[in-house]
Amino acid sequence: MLEWMVWTLPVAVFFICIVLMLIGMTVWERRSPTVARKGWLPLVTTRGDRLFIGLLGSAYVHLMFVGLAGEMLVWFSLSAEPSIWWATAMSAVWLVLVMRKG
Repeated sequence: MLEWMVWTLPVAVFFICIVLMLIGMTVWERRSPTVARKGWLPLVTTRGDRLFIGLLGSAYVHLMFVGLAGEMLVWFSLSAEPSIWWATAMSAVWLVLVMRKG
């Protein structure tokens, strides 16, 4: 059933984190309803909106990283392609930034 996708550790961690974030946001919303606010994003957002924007941005960071991994070999004179864990770390920073300041 799931043979169509390459299930590596980084992919599994990425999806597990998304599920945990959705569960955490649901519990948080039930305990403390959100209030819409305006941060540095150009629109008024709720916590759920910021989570969605952060997750969408994280997906783009991973796609960009995978697409540019070969080029990074040349740009940074690396001996091997950089680990996808770098994209995961950048995505985590992006998500925290959007959730706190967005």
